[in-house]
Amino acid sequence: MLKKQTHELPIGSQLDGYTIESVIGGGGFSVVYKARDKDGYKVIIKEYMPSKLAVRNEDLEVVACDENHVERFAHGRRLFFQEASTLTGLKHPNIVNVINFFRANGTVYMVMVYEEGHNLQSYIQRHKGKLSETFIMTIFPALLNGLQQIHSHGLLHLDVKPGNIHLRSGANPLLLDFGAVHEMMHTRQFQPNQVVTPGFSPIEQLDPGGYVGPWTDIYALGATIRTCMAGTPPPQSIKRRERDTMRPAVNAFKKRYSQPLLEAIDWSMEVDPLLRPQNVEQLLDSLKNVPTPAANQ
Repeated sequence: MLKKQTHELPIGSQLDGYTIESVIGGGGFSVVYKARDKDGYKVIIKEYMPSKLAVRNEDLEVVACDENHVERFAHGRRLFFQEASTLTGLKHPNIVNVINFFRANGTVYMVMVYEEGHNLQSYIQRHKGKLSETFIMTIFPALLNGLQQIHSHGLLHLDVKPGNIHLRSGANPLLLDFGAVHEMMHTRQFQPNQVVTPGFSPIEQLDPGGYVGPWTDIYALGATIRTCMAGTPPPQSIKRRERDTMRPAVNAFKKRYSQPLLEAIDWSMEVDPLLRPQNVEQLLDSLKNVPTPAANQ
């Protein structure tokens, strides 16, 4: 067993012409850095670093933490590389712009354009929810268009949540963190980077044999809109399947928001995946019924 080192690369580390400046985040499968390229421009670098499968050795290389994890680590690394390759070709104004990817230190790195702004999760916390309908209808149709682009390439995001939505000036949203992206028809049996976020991951993501599809991202997006209203995440889908005590949005938030918007949230968050919108187009169509701010006056 290797001596366990820190998960993060040291500040000042050089990677393929980039210089690491700071660690800005990460989860169970990655570390995210702020860095600069050789011309001094800021970038974001995401490193495949599955903390349960791998460690960083004294040479800063990422290696499986023991023999039992070698295959899973290698499989996840291959997926991360494939996904990075695909994402460099996915260009949309509301999807984070992946500009480079490369292998180094025994793992894979994804380089993204750095953009000023703040996180939707912190914005919700600061306002304790109760975000306006105008704000919601500015942000979410744009994000749905981005999801539509992802799905049209045969991919799923599988980790839509407030923490993965970046707000640029003018409430111009950007969908982040594609570490959970998978091909739509990919087998569910071997997913080392399975990401589950309580409150946002629908039941098919939690079931070993669950059939994920566009409806899976739609549930998470509906849960994200609801969180903008409530200020807190919805109950976990597994608890909702056992006994659904969550009040429908059409009842819980009817004093502040229009019925068509609330109906769209409830439709998106059906526990049974077959009862949800099956694609982004269906949900966008339903949101066309939401009155414009001028119509509310």
